[in-house]
Amino acid sequence: MRSLKSIRLHSWRFAVIALSVMLVAAFAVACGDDDDDDSADSTSTATSTATAEGTGTAEEAGVSYPLKVTDLLGREVEIPAKPEKVVAISPTGVELVYAVGEKVVGRSSTATYPPEAEQATDIGTAYQPSYDTILSLEPDLIIADSVIHAGQEYQQALQQLGVPVIFAGAESYQDVIDSVALVGEVFDAKDKADEVIAEIEQARDEARAALEGKNISAVAMIAGRDQTLYAAKESSYVGDLLKEVGFNNPAASQPDSGPFPGYSTLAPEKLIEFNPDIIFTISPGSQSGAPMLSTLVPQMPPFAGLKAVQSNMVVELDVKLFLESPGPRIVEAFKALSDAAEQVPAQ
Repeated sequence: MRSLKSIRLHSWRFAVIALSVMLVAAFAVACGDDDDDDSADSTSTATSTATAEGTGTAEEAGVSYPLKVTDLLGREVEIPAKPEKVVAISPTGVELVYAVGEKVVGRSSTATYPPEAEQATDIGTAYQPSYDTILSLEPDLIIADSVIHAGQEYQQALQQLGVPVIFAGAESYQDVIDSVALVGEVFDAKDKADEVIAEIEQARDEARAALEGKNISAVAMIAGRDQTLYAAKESSYVGDLLKEVGFNNPAASQPDSGPFPGYSTLAPEKLIEFNPDIIFTISPGSQSGAPMLSTLVPQMPPFAGLKAVQSNMVVELDVKLFLESPGPRIVEAFKALSDAAEQVPAQ
């Protein structure tokens, strides 16, 4: 089940980036002017476990190698020694490594955070990695993405490289926690991982406090090339974060529909019916200079009377944090959501 879902998810992520420029053109005409489940239901709640084997001892006290861990796809992987030459083939994987105080020698081309990661060798995109380039770096560990690379075609290709591969990624808040813990375990960096997790939990709790006692409704949406809007359900990453901090998401119970798993087709009349306090938008195409969806929605005549439009609460979310690179920077994602909540006019 997880693999099928993940195949569909990485396909729509790739498609939404490619289609976003055409979407903007379609919206302009309409206006007269163009590298998921809640935490309880998540299929990736496998937590990292380790058992010491042999007599090899890490330089730092705590973990003995060889080490066995269970990754986010439920695979048991043996790590022979503390990894020193690591290739991470998604932005999320890169950020996880640096979050626990380590570094990579190879990265996917769109991984630009933290800035020092750009010094690592570009091994191609997350969707089309160069396996020859990966092998040329002689890595002792590969970190693949449990969302993007869950399909059998990726798993088989990676496993044939003869290098230990772990799968870590994020479709939900809980996935982020599990991935940080897993990578911390692999690098014998449990203390650092625990610090990161504590910061994430604190950011979530602070965001919850900002919404406590309030009944703020919010819809998060993306759009397709044919002007169709799609609202995030709780089974999407952004929808899960809305639930975690306490927003009332009127789209949460909508049926799955359209090409994007975790999202429901949002007819204009449905958005008008929801009339949320906040409309969050995510616009992949904005990175290439196209207008953001948040600037286009208020221009659509049917939406002129919406509370979010009237109170200037159509808020653009960072595409990196909420779509392309979900991971340890979830701390910033929670801050963005709570900041928006604090700007909602008193009811």
